[in-house]
Amino acid sequence: MVKTGIGYDVHPLAKGEELIIGGVKIDSPEGSVGHSDGDVLLHAIVDALLGATNLGDIGQHFPSSDESWKGKESIHFLEHTISLVREQGFEIDHIDSTVILEEPKIADIIPEMIYKISYTLQIEESAVSIKATTTDKMGFIGRGEGVGAVAVATISK
Repeated sequence: MVKTGIGYDVHPLAKGEELIIGGVKIDSPEGSVGHSDGDVLLHAIVDALLGATNLGDIGQHFPSSDESWKGKESIHFLEHTISLVREQGFEIDHIDSTVILEEPKIADIIPEMIYKISYTLQIEESAVSIKATTTDKMGFIGRGEGVGAVAVATISK
């Protein structure tokens, strides 16, 4: 059985916040605002994996109303989610994702993100794809007000 899930996340950007994408801290004057560390890529991947297994969404498992998740590194969400996926008898075949951000450019950091995600999920690096794009200055992301990510997870058993 092969199943697929889609995840999407956006966060506003603000001065004085850290920018963490794919579990990697990125040098930037602005960072992601969120209840946790605001890692849009990991949030999108978590939602994709939860969707593929019919286990709801990130808000059900890690609600922003729960103070125990405040400031938490999103890598913990990914660790918990992979345990849920495996409890259902599934393995991850592939993660495909895109980060949407005007600045800073992240192409040079993508290999580190891939390593961190594949290590956490205990899968080959070749099973994790991360791309980056902009919105060509259009919309809230294009104006530098936010960051977004979309992910597709393919799982099987």
